[in-house]
Amino acid sequence: MTVRNSCLNYPANLRIVPPVEHMAMPRLFLRCVATLTVAQSLLCGTATQYSHGEETTFVEPTWRYVTQPPSDTWFQTQFDDSKWQQGLGGFGDPETPGARVGTNWSTNDIWLRREFEMSSVPAKVGLLLHHDEDVEVYINGAKVKSLDGYTTEYQTLPLDDNARGVLKPGKNTLAVHCHQTGGGQFIDVHVVDTENAIKLPQPPRPTTPFKSELITRWGAEVTADNAWREYPRPQMVRSNWQNLNGMWDYAVAPKNESSIPTPWDGKILVPFCLESKLSGVQRLLDPDEALWYHRTFSATKDRTQRSLLNFEAVDYACRVWVNGHQVGSHQGGNVPFQLDITDVLVEGSNELIVRVDDATEQMQLRGKQTLKPRGIWYTQVSGIWQTVWLEQVPLAYLQNVKISTDAKAGTISLRGLVSDEDANRGDYQLKVVALDGDRQVAEAVGPIADVTLAIADAKKWSPSSPHLYDLTITLVSKEGQALDEIKSYAGIRDVGKVQDENGHWRFTLNGNILFHWGTLDQGWWPDGLLTPPSDAGMAYDVQFLKDAGFNMIRKHIKVEPRRYYYHCDRLGMMLWQDQVSGGNGPRWSRLDESPQDAQWSDNDHQQYLTEFAAMVDSLENHPSIVTWIPFNEAWGQHRTMEVGQWIQQRDPSRNVNIASGGNFWPVGDVVDHHQYPHPDFPFSAIRYQDFIKVVGEFGGHGLPVAGHLWDASRRNWGYGNLPKDNAEYQQRYRESIRLLNELRHKGIAAGVYTQTTDVEGEINGLLTYDRNVAKIPAAELREIHSQLFQP
Repeated sequence: MTVRNSCLNYPANLRIVPPVEHMAMPRLFLRCVATLTVAQSLLCGTATQYSHGEETTFVEPTWRYVTQPPSDTWFQTQFDDSKWQQGLGGFGDPETPGARVGTNWSTNDIWLRREFEMSSVPAKVGLLLHHDEDVEVYINGAKVKSLDGYTTEYQTLPLDDNARGVLKPGKNTLAVHCHQTGGGQFIDVHVVDTENAIKLPQPPRPTTPFKSELITRWGAEVTADNAWREYPRPQMVRSNWQNLNGMWDYAVAPKNESSIPTPWDGKILVPFCLESKLSGVQRLLDPDEALWYHRTFSATKDRTQRSLLNFEAVDYACRVWVNGHQVGSHQGGNVPFQLDITDVLVEGSNELIVRVDDATEQMQLRGKQTLKPRGIWYTQVSGIWQTVWLEQVPLAYLQNVKISTDAKAGTISLRGLVSDEDANRGDYQLKVVALDGDRQVAEAVGPIADVTLAIADAKKWSPSSPHLYDLTITLVSKEGQALDEIKSYAGIRDVGKVQDENGHWRFTLNGNILFHWGTLDQGWWPDGLLTPPSDAGMAYDVQFLKDAGFNMIRKHIKVEPRRYYYHCDRLGMMLWQDQVSGGNGPRWSRLDESPQDAQWSDNDHQQYLTEFAAMVDSLENHPSIVTWIPFNEAWGQHRTMEVGQWIQQRDPSRNVNIASGGNFWPVGDVVDHHQYPHPDFPFSAIRYQDFIKVVGEFGGHGLPVAGHLWDASRRNWGYGNLPKDNAEYQQRYRESIRLLNELRHKGIAAGVYTQTTDVEGEINGLLTYDRNVAKIPAAELREIHSQLFQP
């Protein structure tokens, strides 16, 4: 191979590749290659040409950059930029018209430097650049261009003879400063021969996510031995199980390759996703790649037992092999699934392989994940991101138990599903014992399809008194033999709605009107991304909100580990549960008349319903969940009436908020308006007068806390601009609560403040992203919120 640095005449079959330092491993080389079609184009000093026979490649240049003002000599040739960050051009927001972003940039200023080499200086030389906004360009320490304003596409600007004179054969230094004040932003500069046209390719996508130094106190304590050791399914607990979290082998390979990768690329800590700090990898998965996992585990072969392999969540589509046999597949990144591996299990060591595909921005349900993090969209999550575990069960066992309660009657009813599909349902019964602490309060035996326990003087579940009854549930044969036993619990409560004395629709719990006051809670973490660093860390968020005087959480566009809902059950926190969004959406018309739906294919719609049903199946026994939210702000909103009627029929025991802040259709129980920064509601329309009125998002007041930011160099933001200090922040917060209380008297039944914690570039949390600082102490928040619960 020969290498030369020069002004290059590029052939039409030019290939574009990233520099070596941006490639995670040799097998990924081909995925970064793009095709550029140009006719005898010439680009000075931005490329290295490699001759591989007849093939010529172009290497996207790497810049050094900073976003804080450097010293006055920053543009000089001899300036030492070795401590500056490195990134591919161009720099900016991918939403900016005409931009080709290799590195995200979101501050007001950026300073860039790089070196390039020329074999000779062209007769006609200029700059190929796109700037948004003001830009200064230096070559070899001399200013050659200064431009105000912005462009929306690349332009070629000739350099005069004086500017051309600073160029020289050999090594040159290009330095750029760009300043912008609003809207989109982008900067990219190349030195070109103006007599030869060039069309720049899109830069290769980086293989690594942004690496923040931020970590939670729980994340700092994570090891391979303690990572998520808790039993993951708190409402169906068995004693005979094995946790498979820990260090696994992993590899990333082209998606079109079906063979198992060899060798493996390294180790990954399950259950943390590939992109997260806690995984130990921090690697972006491209849509044209597949992620592979491998580990071994020990098992005992027992003819009286079946072995079930459980995945709490894998994003997005996966296939699973045990000992070389494919044992199943699953599609849907947010819900648990189970595979029976009994027939392929062997005594002693067993091999487990998982392959994951994750096309984040296609029609799949993905929530807030994006390939280009910015604003309210966050780092993608790929692969296993919740606990993996093995469970041994009898040959006939309880696959599921549905629990419902009646607060007025003081009863708990159960309906079981048994694994023996060929058996008559009459072959089995359920025996259920209810305990209040250590005291048995009820016992019943009956058909597996319907067992009801009546509890004298039943204690009802509510935020102020989150009472739970422990349950022991036994599957019994018709001969009276105990076959399977699980531990569970139930909270006795009823959810409803009623009109108050002024005709306003209100939420009820156990027949009593209750104002729902909560936060928008996205459940993201700086170290684990979608995966909380630990069970204790996850519980901390709920406890903080409880201490701060909230009685509800809107779980936003995410399904948490099932233990999260247990913590809400035991602490007394009501939940509005969003369905995870994805796919294309319609025009956002909010509460206006004539709403629109997006057009979805039958297959995509059926997959949406399949994942929605799986979420309801896994969560419906939790008393804390009081409301389902199928859509948010028109994101993926489609077939709204059909979806609303489906969930109402599927679970009539809860309220339905059909589209929080989205396009309102007359289905469900709630009409929901989003208003930032202070809350408001358009009361005048007649079309939604028969619905419970809520402000499903408001606030978003931002406050940066030094030392606790995901990225201190970016433009961190909140709604309504940032306050000058903590005092102004608190004043804005108090004003929002005062206005919400006024709306409560006018008929608003609930308010949702944005949000629990900061998330990446959003600094509008009550807690910092690492959960180390409460911007307003919990006790003070409780005092502020007390007005919302006065008559």
